[in-house]
Amino acid sequence: MATGYHEPTEELSVNARNMHRALTSLIEELEAVDWYNQRADVTDDAALKAILIHNRDEEIEHAAMTLEWIRRQMPEFDEELKTYLFTSGEITELEEDAMGGNGEGSSTKKTGLGIGSLRKGR
Repeated sequence: MATGYHEPTEELSVNARNMHRALTSLIEELEAVDWYNQRADVTDDAALKAILIHNRDEEIEHAAMTLEWIRRQMPEFDEELKTYLFTSGEITELEEDAMGGNGEGSSTKKTGLGIGSLRKGR
């Protein structure tokens, strides 16, 4: 059975092995989303289509949970996801905006808690 490791597992840290498990799981979940989505797209049976869409959506949930675990474990993922997810504007311009550039993309990301000033008159 192929493990997908590119380095000897005994030389990898526990953290590296756990990250590999998570990344492999994310790949598998996304592949399952694709499979269910394709099957739902081509079936002409409404009941089967509903089941396949339900199954696809469950796999999306699993992928999102796994991605969140990865984000919490790897600061580099955290930084990139904060730059690109839940934004508007041109995706390819978001990095420039995040770095203080002059791109036209706009991020919907807000800083702070968004509750405004607690001081009178502000």
